[in-house]
Amino acid sequence: MSSISSDHHVVLFPFMSKGHIIPILHLAQLLLRRPRVTVTIFTTPANRPFTSKFLSNTTASCSIIDIPYPENIPEIPVGVESTDKLPSMSLYVPFTRATKLMQPHFERALESLPRVSFMVSDGFLWWTLDSANKFGFPRFVFYGMNNYVMCVSSSVGANRSLSGVQSDDELVTLPEFPWIKITKKDFDPPITDPEPKGPQFELFIDQIVSTSNSYGMIVNSFYELEPLFADHCNRVVKPKSWCVGPLCLAELSPKNEEPKNELSKPAWIRWLDRKLDEGSSVMYVAFGSQLPSRDLSSTTQGNSNRIRTIKEGDFVARECTRVLKPLRMEFGAGEHMRGVPILAWPIMADQPLNARMVTEEIKVALRVETCDGSVRGFVKWQGLEKTVRELMGGEKGEKATTKVKELSEIARKAMEEEKGSSWRCLDMLLDETCKYEKQLHDDKNNYEGR
Repeated sequence: MSSISSDHHVVLFPFMSKGHIIPILHLAQLLLRRPRVTVTIFTTPANRPFTSKFLSNTTASCSIIDIPYPENIPEIPVGVESTDKLPSMSLYVPFTRATKLMQPHFERALESLPRVSFMVSDGFLWWTLDSANKFGFPRFVFYGMNNYVMCVSSSVGANRSLSGVQSDDELVTLPEFPWIKITKKDFDPPITDPEPKGPQFELFIDQIVSTSNSYGMIVNSFYELEPLFADHCNRVVKPKSWCVGPLCLAELSPKNEEPKNELSKPAWIRWLDRKLDEGSSVMYVAFGSQLPSRDLSSTTQGNSNRIRTIKEGDFVARECTRVLKPLRMEFGAGEHMRGVPILAWPIMADQPLNARMVTEEIKVALRVETCDGSVRGFVKWQGLEKTVRELMGGEKGEKATTKVKELSEIARKAMEEEKGSSWRCLDMLLDETCKYEKQLHDDKNNYEGR
């Protein structure tokens, strides 16, 4: 039986980007599988339909509150409330900085809520820590990064590893992890700037300070995947990290779902069913929500009979992995948790470090071949096809497949109710916040009794 001994009301506040929203919604589903836990999710009006649809199979213990994204922000088009709608990711800084203007609306909504046990908010929403402190509940930060990325990033920052490095492609060894070698191209500004300054750097510092002062960090990983890095994080990096993933395995099964007849299935499902009947492999392409669909054209060159472009976004990705597990989907971020290997093509943010982890550290992936061999070099379709063929039929691909199946089973066990390491970690988090809340209550009573 679970050791949770009190009711919990958890507030979740994801950043307005699909890659940040989805794992937080999976966390909501994981929390709602526990007794006496209620969840309140904050979002914006334009993001509410996606959130509501995603959680349509959850219980009445989950409520959604939308607060307005600010208007009249320079450079941000009217009606844009998520990063995938931005004309350019160069507008990320003003878009994110503007979320600070949501704080008064957020705090007015908090005033009307039942007692909050703790909050999980995105690391990009740095200002939510001030709100948590004001209302007297712990804030856990969420970035979506694994422990490997946090350890490597922390080491680079603490040791100023990129300082004085002239070439973008020069390999640099990390003192704490001498087998890991990184380059400047594994990072984005402001980390790579010799003298960082300006709005991007200021936002970065606000986020880092807020993170280090938070109660803890929710990590979308499981201990058995990266024990060395999980332990290092909790020895060296602040705040304490809690491995509660892989969150994609927390999704609730649809209630009372009846089998669909052939004609009622979407065209893409019927196509996938045919490939399954034929015994064909299928390449699942998941470039994320920031890449326009026109940029997928290079992947279809010479492979039109193997690739079908699907424009229904994250819902499709979720349905594919849920309904069509027998298919061998070779290509997609995070798919190693589903038991399929990855072809890593890092584009931005922490993706280059994620690519190093899955190719060099846990060896469940191959990396896209660039023209000059660099981390972010240009990729031609011929090089892409070569690596795809190796992944789907070559010796390296077979090794990655064998390893990923082993890790997939360990991931599944980590999420088992009552027994798995990630399940128990979340239980411990709930217990600890319950004790924290009780201590605050006792301290208040002692102070008032003086």
